[in-house]
Amino acid sequence: MTHHFAPQLFITNGITDISFYEKAFDAVELRRFSNDDGTVHVAEFSINGAIFHLHEETANQRNRSPQKLQATTVLVGLFVPDVDAVMEKALAAGATVLSPAKSYEYGYRQGEIMDPFGHVWLIEQKI
Repeated sequence: MTHHFAPQLFITNGITDISFYEKAFDAVELRRFSNDDGTVHVAEFSINGAIFHLHEETANQRNRSPQKLQATTVLVGLFVPDVDAVMEKALAAGATVLSPAKSYEYGYRQGEIMDPFGHVWLIEQKI
């Protein structure tokens, strides 16, 4: 049996447009469960085979979006072939650069962005 991580990223209630991930990371939306008003309840995405979910906040006190917390508790690492190209694409899609791409002596090129929902992504490649 193979194990995989499938992060659940929480978003505030009332969101209808989650196309950022398709525009920024070429993610493919695999399925979506919407509320009666058309807002996103749960959406499943794949980035080159890696699965993650977006889920609206719930009554469960552990399930809060970065906007609700006014912080984030997770840094999502995304390995890509070209950090600079992905960061440019993410910026054009609505991300904010937190740390520009830089090559480090430990053999990685990395940069940090914040997506429109407050999640922080470390875009990285081994060099």
